[in-house]
Amino acid sequence: MNIPLTPVRFLRYAEQQFAERTAVVCQEQRFTYAQFADRCARLAGALRATGVQPGDRVAFLSTNCHRLLEACFGVLDAGAVLQPLNFRLSGQELSYVLNHSGASVLFFGQEFLGLVDSFRHELPNLRSYYVLDAKPAATWVDGRNYDDLIAAATPHRSEITSFDEDSLAELLYTSGTSARPKGVMLTHRNIYLHAVHVALQHHPQSGEAFLHTIPLFHANGWGAAHTVTFLGGSHVMVPRFVPQEVFRLIEREQVHKLSLVPIMAAALVNCPERAKYDLSSLEWVTIGGAASSPTLIRDVEQKLGCRAFSGYGLTECAPSLATAELKFGVECDLEQRYLLQSMTGYAFPGVELRVVDSEDHDVAHDGKTIGEVIARSDSVMSGYWKQPEETAAALRGGWFRTGDMAVIVENGYIVILDRKKDMIVSGGENISSLEVEKILLGHPAVEEAAVIAIKDEKWGEVPKGCVVLKPGNSVTEDELIDFCRSRMAHYKCPQSIDFFESLPKTGTGKVLRRELRQKYWNQQVTLRSTV
Repeated sequence: MNIPLTPVRFLRYAEQQFAERTAVVCQEQRFTYAQFADRCARLAGALRATGVQPGDRVAFLSTNCHRLLEACFGVLDAGAVLQPLNFRLSGQELSYVLNHSGASVLFFGQEFLGLVDSFRHELPNLRSYYVLDAKPAATWVDGRNYDDLIAAATPHRSEITSFDEDSLAELLYTSGTSARPKGVMLTHRNIYLHAVHVALQHHPQSGEAFLHTIPLFHANGWGAAHTVTFLGGSHVMVPRFVPQEVFRLIEREQVHKLSLVPIMAAALVNCPERAKYDLSSLEWVTIGGAASSPTLIRDVEQKLGCRAFSGYGLTECAPSLATAELKFGVECDLEQRYLLQSMTGYAFPGVELRVVDSEDHDVAHDGKTIGEVIARSDSVMSGYWKQPEETAAALRGGWFRTGDMAVIVENGYIVILDRKKDMIVSGGENISSLEVEKILLGHPAVEEAAVIAIKDEKWGEVPKGCVVLKPGNSVTEDELIDFCRSRMAHYKCPQSIDFFESLPKTGTGKVLRRELRQKYWNQQVTLRSTV
């Protein structure tokens, strides 16, 4: 008999083997695996009792908390599809996503009551609203909150053999940095095998504590929900990223591992309160969601006292594809190691990665020839929700087209240079915005940097730097341009640099380059029209 692959099996195993072990730490609440599994089963029972049907989309608008973690298993056990929402989206954006998915139930934190109220009239398919963490204070919300709902429910645990491993388990929307968000369909099989592949790569020990610093709606955040449960680890929840709170929880809960996006990592290493905390339990930090730099990897290792390396993945791949954790047997000096660990890296077990030219031929492993990264694995999505043409294009030939342009170096490490749409073509030469950003980030006064193309009458396009300085630091435009010119070919260097208090970002911390490009494009159009 073939037993279906479903992440629900991870919780069943943890409940049987680690019943009295701490499963979740959330604020001042603690739950053992026996208690956590019971709450998940009660959520499944409550959803079925309220009329949720197999395949219905159940949406959650919440910061990281134990209730959202319970949804990762309870919603699936009810036969429904989990849809975690980006709580940093506007009402208009959330309305689009919920209407596009056809969600029928929405759970949300009390802090989002006003936001949900602002767009609920635009959601004809949404029939039930539940507050997660407070007594309902509005007539349009169900009179029972989440805890009331599950307290009164009869626990439900589906027979494992009843699951269809190829059915939809989670529907997660892309960040929409360049277009409308797309609904990524991840099956039970996708999620199960992704967790197994990650465990094979990182060799986590049973019972380790993992700190959920990244929101669970984020590609770099939700995968750990399954891997940690699979191995009976402790989920330590952080509602919002605050460096001092992260340090406090690492010390108190003896956290072993966590994931960060680069801006979070920079905030931790630059936090003046860091030295007050004991971070000795921390073993490694993986940095993803955006390109890292050797300088940041070095700073994390030296200031947090743990290993640090980049990770690479996309929402469409559940999400992990590659890691820059140093390969066994690779010999290098310290600076070379920081460089390797800041690269995109090499494929996880169960993943095939190629870099191909426009005709799908593999490029040379010379560190120079640029191609697109394509991927094939058990964790690649089944497709985009209600978008068959986009699905066919993205999965052409059985390989997922990432849209990331990269080179491969001799040792097999991949180095992403840019998104296909973000490459700067100046005088016929390709310039990687990420390469220029890494140089800018190497300046001691620079905290954040984004490089975009602006129009130029002579060269067609030229790079422009958009920079945020570290508090208390100063540097001029000319000094930064000279800094770049001393470290890279002059044609790649920014022709101009503007300074910002903050850069526009998505809810997952990615810089919205389209907004920066639009800002300067509009300025150029205005200037031309007045000449």
